[in-house]
Amino acid sequence: MVVTRFAPSPTGYLHLGHALSALTGWRAARAAGGRFLLRIEDIDAGRCRPDYEAAIFEDLAWLGLDWERPVRRQSEHLADYAAALERLRDLGVLYPCFCTRREIAAEIAAAGRAPHGPDGPVYPGTCRSLSPAERRARIAAGDGYALRLDAGRAQGLVGKLIWQEQAQGAVAVEPQRLGDVVLARKDAPASYHLAVTLDDHVQGVTLVPRGRDLFSATHVHRLLQALLGLAAPAYHHHVLLTNEAGERLAKRDAAASLRSLRVAGTTPAAVRAMAGFPD
Repeated sequence: MVVTRFAPSPTGYLHLGHALSALTGWRAARAAGGRFLLRIEDIDAGRCRPDYEAAIFEDLAWLGLDWERPVRRQSEHLADYAAALERLRDLGVLYPCFCTRREIAAEIAAAGRAPHGPDGPVYPGTCRSLSPAERRARIAAGDGYALRLDAGRAQGLVGKLIWQEQAQGAVAVEPQRLGDVVLARKDAPASYHLAVTLDDHVQGVTLVPRGRDLFSATHVHRLLQALLGLAAPAYHHHVLLTNEAGERLAKRDAAASLRSLRVAGTTPAAVRAMAGFPD
């Protein structure tokens, strides 16, 4: 049974790039007689809005998509993420990081160089070497911190891994590509990496269609799957749509939003064609 999903965050209106991801999953499920799921990734309470969530449902229905109900909302499953964090803590692969973004940038600048990932310099692991006593003292003092994944230690526990990329087959996992990523903060009980990995397992997703910009994140997600004993779906990282300036579409590109196209009189069939799915 093929199970695919589309998992937007209600922090703005959907654009053509979202339509591409949704249509990719929906058509893959329909072609295989499988299931298509919609998930609302609304952990970021400060940026998510009910009107954007309502617009997601309206825009997808207007495109001609249907999905199973009930829809999973991340905000309703915080206990699941807390349990996963506790499991990772028991494995010894989590550590508190007290560095601010400004402090990390300053340390990298002072060092003159830093390992680079797909999104820029990778966290240099400043707090990884703090002793348990130092960590306890800083937490007791009320210092703010995030929980990071010790990628090197985690890889040592699980060994070599691969994931299946639909278009190219097995991909060797390189956990250090993104460094020691953040898995939770005080204002975010689970990061994207942790929440999406757990959600896909809980929902029985077998094929994850998403943009090429998330290819590197899959190294982290496959590592988390191995650590937590979760199922490993296959992945399809599709091309990214760009605007006239050649920039990847984002929610700030109002002209490319599905809502704007609807208001302008564009038909659903025309939008599907613009996203690469002509009828």
